[in-house]
Amino acid sequence: MSSDSGKQHEMQRVLRSVINILQDSQKGFADIGEHLKDETLKRYFLTESLKRASFRGDLEEALHQNGVHDIHETGTTAGTLHRVWGDLKAKLGSGDHGLLETAETGEDEAKKAYADALNQELPLPIRQLLAEQQAHVLASHDYVRNHRDALATK
Repeated sequence: MSSDSGKQHEMQRVLRSVINILQDSQKGFADIGEHLKDETLKRYFLTESLKRASFRGDLEEALHQNGVHDIHETGTTAGTLHRVWGDLKAKLGSGDHGLLETAETGEDEAKKAYADALNQELPLPIRQLLAEQQAHVLASHDYVRNHRDALATK
């Protein structure tokens, strides 16, 4: 087995991990967005959900370009979703602030997934794609955190 094969396997593992997190945050943003009362935040969350779907598609395309055609999620996603985005039903009565807290926790997981991925040895085009997506995730995390903090002071 060549070291190229090992690098290919590692790249697949890293991208699948980020794809799973994106799947979680795509669903989490959509679910929370449906329940937010603030219209601006609602629109932001629904837009972010679509953005995460787009990021997922870009990473799945990168896997295709590298010869991986079976990119179905690994089956751990349901457990991850519950752990990362929390039990939304428990948060629904807590208003927008509680929902934003849940979203920020999910965004912390996404930040960690990107940081872990970028610590790996990856081909430059994939590294650039991940870095661009990471910049957006970091900005989104800060947006959610700032709105959560603003609601806490009201």
